[in-house]
Amino acid sequence: MLRNKPDEDDYWNNSKFKAFTFEDEDDEFSQLKESKRAVNSIFVADDDDDDEDDDDVEKVSWSGEPVGSISWSIKETASTHRTTGEGRDYGFPKIETTAQIPSLPKQGSSYSLSSLFKGRSKLGNFQVLSDSTNDPSLRSFAPELRKPKSEYKDYISDWSPEDTVRRMQKGKPYSLESFRSLKDKLLLLDEAVQIHDGNVITAVLIFLKKSLSKEILFRELVSRQIALQHFIHFLKEAGEQKLLLELLKTLGRTEDMALLQYSEHLNIKDEVQRKDFLKGCISLPFSVDDASHVQDHYTLLERQIIVEVNDKHLEKAGQTEIFKKYPRKASILNMPIITTLYYSCFYHYGESEGTYSSPANIKRTFKISDKQYLLAALGARAKLKAWKDVDTLFTTKNWLGYTKKKTPIGFHRVADILHKNNAPVQVLQEYVCLVDDTDLKLNLASKYKCHDVIIDTYKDMKDRHQLMVYRCKVDRSSPEERKIDDILSNTQIRWKN
Repeated sequence: MLRNKPDEDDYWNNSKFKAFTFEDEDDEFSQLKESKRAVNSIFVADDDDDDEDDDDVEKVSWSGEPVGSISWSIKETASTHRTTGEGRDYGFPKIETTAQIPSLPKQGSSYSLSSLFKGRSKLGNFQVLSDSTNDPSLRSFAPELRKPKSEYKDYISDWSPEDTVRRMQKGKPYSLESFRSLKDKLLLLDEAVQIHDGNVITAVLIFLKKSLSKEILFRELVSRQIALQHFIHFLKEAGEQKLLLELLKTLGRTEDMALLQYSEHLNIKDEVQRKDFLKGCISLPFSVDDASHVQDHYTLLERQIIVEVNDKHLEKAGQTEIFKKYPRKASILNMPIITTLYYSCFYHYGESEGTYSSPANIKRTFKISDKQYLLAALGARAKLKAWKDVDTLFTTKNWLGYTKKKTPIGFHRVADILHKNNAPVQVLQEYVCLVDDTDLKLNLASKYKCHDVIIDTYKDMKDRHQLMVYRCKVDRSSPEERKIDDILSNTQIRWKN
């Protein structure tokens, strides 16, 4: 029931608990003691509520209505309907409750503020939520939601090998642990191979690797070449060199086993240790060609180490002109044979064949062809603008003592390499003249501005018209123009036109 204003003020002002205010001027210690006594008195009073009646304490709602009264129940029910029924519409179908659902008796609240903090009511512990759902009258409000029966098979692991492989291919959940016998595991592998899916085959092989001994696995893979190739590739990618070597040895593939061991040199950073490792690889059962390659690799690295130590010392001393003018940009260690030859032609050209750094010694030791040697030497000497050395590369003598220029790569390539290294026109035209094809010769001469080559070619062709046309292209009063005029005025030449 409602109280008038004076009674309500008297009720709140006559509380048996003293409120804590911030306006007290006691010291800090007194305030803490007062707060502790107030808190302790709350818990003592709450414990007394379990054994005694608290008729002297009346429970009221925020509106002032006594909790459990008729007027409070009516207002509480009305506010609940407004909040849940009118506030939001979830789209569920409305249910006629007047005829089907029995009315629930409204009871007054039996909970105090202290019982909420302690987690229990005056009547005992809170009712468990699952207990309240046992009421059949309430089950209609919570219909049971179940997954379609077709989805239950995703959680059943009793699949055949074919079904398991199909599920693996489609990315659905699967389990391989149910395949325990050797026969079932091999059937699973055969099904994986039949669908031609590398990912599925690899997944099954990983399962077999974990669940079978290596002897049994190797024995069964011998008759399954597709699975065997997948397994070898997987071991290479996974870096399981030891197991891969055992597999290759079981298969009798000694050459592949030797190549696999040889590839381990890539993981060795120290050059001396790598050289020693390569020396040990020479005795492995390689094929004839591979054995020659491994031997050359060891010999090359051995020489590179010697040359590197010597050149580093010369460069540091600063007494060699070539190293002072062209300092080294990188180490020669672990470089290919052609790069090593270029390096030797650049820094050690002209050395006697008895030294490890001599280009001639490298050419002979590693059986480098004339064409490869010429390209490396031409590029190195042209880079240094050593045109006499370039001329020597192509000059040969016959048995009568006559000299002749000859090249295995064609003089048009020689002219192109010289032009890229900024050779002067006098050097270029000497090699452009040696091009056999006339049209190619004229094109190169025009490209590199070798005027004398063009003029002499038209003279040899006895083409007066082309000479007159080209005369208009050269500079006035230039040596080229005067040369053309002299040729045109020569009466002894029989022109074609």
